[in-house]
Parts: sequence; structure tokens; C-alpha cells
Amino acid sequence: MTANAVKEGYWYGQETVAVEVLNALRDYRSAEAAMRRRTGSSMGMGETDLLALRYLLENERAGRDVGPKELAARLGITSASMTTLVDRLVRSGYVVREPHPTDRRALVLRPTKGSDLEVRNTLSGMHGRMLDVAASLSRGESLVVMDFLRRIREAIDQVEPDVKPTGQN
Repeated sequence: MTANAVKEGYWYGQETVAVEVLNALRDYRSAEAAMRRRTGSSMGMGETDLLALRYLLENERAGRDVGPKELAARLGITSASMTTLVDRLVRSGYVVREPHPTDRRALVLRPTKGSDLEVRNTLSGMHGRMLDVAASLSRGESLVVMDFLRRIREAIDQVEPDVKPTGQN
């Protein structure tokens, strides 16, 4: 057991390997968030902007159209915030608004060709290092990690949004 497993966690004094695993997961999530901030900063955009652009690039590669309403739902932001975000991405040259191919009242958001190239150039080194680490796992280790992450995601997805903190009515 590492000394910081209990000191840095909020797992209420439990000293188990499970706590160490959860602390390692929290450390990873913190490192990933910091990386997104650094990447966004180097590209002149905020973390939400970068998440939006990544989602648009993924859908563009899959041949799926994404409108502002879908993107707002994905990011968990209001339509007013979405308008501000899209305006910012359009102004910076990362996204264009286009008419929807079948609904003339709707818009589709598309990443520009330059945005895909810039994201790839900015993140390619990190992605290569991450792929190297994942490739170093045996097939069995990979299956264990994937199963763990799937079950952790399911546990997180079960959090009830209207639960009030203790002591509040």
C-alpha cells in the first residue's frame, strides 16, 4: 500500500488495492484534463472547444452530420453557450456552418480541413506514446483493462443527477 493512497484520496480512510486503483484512475483523469488544457491553449481554444472539435472530427470521419443541438447535448451545454462556442470556432477557422442536406431550416457543423491537420499535428506524439503503452499489454491484460473501464463507466453512468448532498433538503 502506498502512503498516498489514503492521504490523497477521498475514499474515507480505506486502505485497499481498490483505493490505489481508483486513485490511479483519478490521477490519469487529471493528467488527461491537463493535457486537454495545454492542447487547447496551444491551439488558442478552451477545453470545451477542443472536445467539440474532436466530436465533430470523429463524426466527419464516420460520415455523420452533426448539428448544434446534438453537439450541445453531447457537451452538456445550453443552446446559448452552444451559439457562443460555435461562433468562436467559426471565427477561429476550425468549423464552418453549412445548410443541412435534407432540412433547409437546420444547420450542420463541419470541421475545416485545416482543423483536422492541426489537431493531428498537435496530438500525434501523445497519441503515439499512448498507443505504444496500450500495445505493450498482453491480450489478457488488455481484456482486463477494457472490462474494468467498461464497468467503471457503467458505475459512473448510474449516478443519479438529483441526489442532494447530505444535510440539504
